[in-house]
Amino acid sequence: MSDAKAAESAALPSTSRAERPATIYDVARLAGVSHQTVSRHLKGFAGIRPETRERVERALESLEYRPNMTARTLATNRSHRVGALTHEISQVGPSKIMQGASAAAREAGYLLDIVSLDVEDADAVQQALTLITQQDIAGLIAFSSTDVMTDAFVSREFLVPTLIEVEDDDLVGGHPTSLNFRGFRAVVDHLVGLGHTRFFHIAGPPGWVSARNRELSYERALAEHGLTSFGTAHGDWSSASGFAAAEQISAALGVTAIVVSNDQMALGAMLSLKRRGIRVPDDVSVAGFDDIPEAAYFQPPLTTVRLDFDTQGRASFHRLLRLIEGPSASPPPPLTIELMVRESTSRPPR
Repeated sequence: MSDAKAAESAALPSTSRAERPATIYDVARLAGVSHQTVSRHLKGFAGIRPETRERVERALESLEYRPNMTARTLATNRSHRVGALTHEISQVGPSKIMQGASAAAREAGYLLDIVSLDVEDADAVQQALTLITQQDIAGLIAFSSTDVMTDAFVSREFLVPTLIEVEDDDLVGGHPTSLNFRGFRAVVDHLVGLGHTRFFHIAGPPGWVSARNRELSYERALAEHGLTSFGTAHGDWSSASGFAAAEQISAALGVTAIVVSNDQMALGAMLSLKRRGIRVPDDVSVAGFDDIPEAAYFQPPLTTVRLDFDTQGRASFHRLLRLIEGPSASPPPPLTIELMVRESTSRPPR
């Protein structure tokens, strides 16, 4: 080999940092410590000097270090993959809940394998359940919103720690204490405070526990003010179904406030009202639920209840983690709601 070619060859590293993930040896070199110290820090051992721990943490962040899951599984003889069963992933709520669960899993050193199920195909559901239970996973979260999915999950035997996430059915369990009830109470309190007494509800599909709970929460929130609903129409969470449901509201009812079980249906309802020459909020106030990212940009911007879907997903994963690792695992974060008052609600017309 010529001297020029030898020099050129020497100048080219066999493996660049950009082409491979950082190892604990890279972290150790950057922090100026032994790789054993980095390993002890990653495992949470006490006894490392604060200044040393700080150098290691800075190096981990600088190199964007991520644990090697394969090596970790071999060393501990335990999988660090978690299965997640869900459905209707195209809906905003389920999608953002899964994002929160996935983020929490990564932060805890796990990978979340997401399987979306088709609730209309019973055979496909059973095939998916069989497939996921054959995998080497540390645990399983089954997210369910419908009676069909809950029945499928409950009737199946799982051999790993499993968390079935389904809302308690308030029709069965008595007085609602869920975020739904707190949310609808906030909406109704807001509208009654503006002077509304004639309400109509656009509800979700009856086969969804959350839809039934939201409908019941709406009715009980009205009852606290001595009011009753002037009617309910059911949609399927889509904007098209909200449009169709609003078509069922007769002008003869004199409704001045429409409370909708999710923001997409509220969007369709507002378009229906506009095409009928009914102004929002001058003639009728409209409020939604969920606070999807687009809600603030509806015309007019939508008053709605913000649910922290990210925190819901994180809380679900932390509950599963306590089943996998025991009560020493971090507790789930608290869930919150917030009423977002925007321009779709105002005082009723005289």
